[in-house]
Amino acid sequence: MMNKDQTLVDQCEQDVEDGLFQDVDVLQGHGINVADIKKLKSAGICTIKGIQMSTRKRLSSIKGFSEAKVDKIKEVCSKIAWPGFLTALEVSDLRKYIFRISTGSQELDKLLGGGIESMAITEAFGEFRTGKTQLSHTFCVAAQMPGENGYMGGKVIFIDTEHTFRPDRLRSIANRFNLDETAVLDNVLYARAYTSEHQYELMDYIAAKFHEEPGVFKLLVIDSVIALFRVDFSGRGELAERQQKLAQFMSRLQKVAEEYNIAVFITNQMTADPGATLTFQADPKKPVGGNILAHASTTRIALRKGRGENRIAKIYDSPDLPENEATFAISEGGIIDAKD
Repeated sequence: MMNKDQTLVDQCEQDVEDGLFQDVDVLQGHGINVADIKKLKSAGICTIKGIQMSTRKRLSSIKGFSEAKVDKIKEVCSKIAWPGFLTALEVSDLRKYIFRISTGSQELDKLLGGGIESMAITEAFGEFRTGKTQLSHTFCVAAQMPGENGYMGGKVIFIDTEHTFRPDRLRSIANRFNLDETAVLDNVLYARAYTSEHQYELMDYIAAKFHEEPGVFKLLVIDSVIALFRVDFSGRGELAERQQKLAQFMSRLQKVAEEYNIAVFITNQMTADPGATLTFQADPKKPVGGNILAHASTTRIALRKGRGENRIAKIYDSPDLPENEATFAISEGGIIDAKD
């Protein structure tokens, strides 16, 4: 039995190496020319898994890609990558590659099962001053530190849509952990997004960066994911289009997280809920984004204010974490455990 299990593990690891992270350059050996491979990379599709994750419609939108060419590329990928079905045992073995990044607070880490996990999207929502941006900055430093189960730390990409990123904040958090300030700041790649289209276009660059430096980047932060969509699409007349664009962005985010084994942390805003008074809800507010964000995020954390610098985090939705709460505090050195 042990030999059979070991064979499954070995096969699984081989599949990960040969299928999930296989470079699109291998297509050249199957009749796909170099120019077309370059076009795939320019579109942010750098791996065989990336092609499998892309629809024919998206591939056809690449300049110079006819339906026949897309069909040929898809056919080649189906031959050189795994068929898609795995046993639960194999999935369990694949999940051993997942790592967790600490929040800086032991109580909050305990709530999250050890921190935010890779190959997943963790969303934190709440009103202003509930700690969303402070969590984002703390993660930028914590992601660079070695953690449990052999996690060695890595670089971070920070997408700023609300002009809230402050390098000096990273310095004070780095000092708390006795880390070199310059090295910490040098390991965070920053981009300011100005429109929802720009935010989506940055995903091509991000995918290319993850591909160029495989295993180097460990975290992608977007603060906040919804702000620019609320600006670019206003009123009920544009709501359907906004949700469609948001769904496309979240789908791309999910694929990048899985394709490159990256932890994704996004923040979200709150809005008044007109129907709350009819159902006698205690809190007449709800997270923005509706069902699109609700279904796309793996774990959702609701944040609210406590006494003084204390904040309360609650598991709002998760596939494997129980509904519970934890109290943490915001300090000069980032997120810490709450003081009694």
